[in-house]
Amino acid sequence: MLPWFRAARVPRTRSLLAALLLALTVLVAPTATASAAPAAEAATSRGWNDYSCKPSAAHPRPVVLVHGTFGNSIDNWLVLAPYLVNRGYCVFSLDYGQLPGVPFFHGLGPIDKSAEQLDVFVDKVLDATGAPKADLVGHSQGGMMPNYYLKFLGGADKVNALVGLAPDNHGTTLLGLTKLLPYFPGVEKFISDKTPGLADQVAGSPFITKLTAGGDTVPGVRYTVIATKYDQVVTPYRTQYLDGPNVRNVLLQDLCPVDLSEHVAIGTIDRIAFHEVANALDPARATPTTCASVIG
Repeated sequence: MLPWFRAARVPRTRSLLAALLLALTVLVAPTATASAAPAAEAATSRGWNDYSCKPSAAHPRPVVLVHGTFGNSIDNWLVLAPYLVNRGYCVFSLDYGQLPGVPFFHGLGPIDKSAEQLDVFVDKVLDATGAPKADLVGHSQGGMMPNYYLKFLGGADKVNALVGLAPDNHGTTLLGLTKLLPYFPGVEKFISDKTPGLADQVAGSPFITKLTAGGDTVPGVRYTVIATKYDQVVTPYRTQYLDGPNVRNVLLQDLCPVDLSEHVAIGTIDRIAFHEVANALDPARATPTTCASVIG
């Protein structure tokens, strides 16, 4: 639990509810283990966040990885980033949604402001690589937040494809706990004030209402959503799916029925899901995703 939650002076019942909400949401990313500067160096040593990388003819667009709530640019991608680098992609990842005094755990700031950070980062990557467009791959909030960038910040002109791993595209009920908020006056304001990035993700929030108004997608972008029926954070899992042209919604268990990945694993370690990410990035060279893809 973050220190400002321990110190918050709210009634015990409200604190417990807020803690429950955080306990579920913290599952979206593993705990950070290194400071930002060494972590960035470690990422470059593994082949990603290398600004000298130039996209190949086979993979002409850089891939930007967008972490989830409580995640960061390194820990969320310790498996997927090298997986894509080894397949010839130029791969980059950013930190966004930082709160003052809260290291490592990001994606907590207002999501519209986080989308502005993504806008700046994509421009930086395109300038460095010389590519006209990028592909985006995001986990949880990182699969949803780019939709704001695409719809309201001109991102559709700079993005070819968006791949979401367990994205909360229509918000989440957090297993229904958020439905209790009206019964505990002050808790909703507390969460909104302290962690606006969490409040924005609640189904029916002003942010989600604005994001989904007028349709889920924008022209010119290919969308892929990869979900797991065992998701315990973005619930119900079918709310992750998008509706519109150029959309492919995938349930992981339709590809491999014995895959038990939940919200964390699908975005951090599941090579079956990552094989489907690779297919989404390069559909012309796609190969069937099966349970055997774990060794691919």
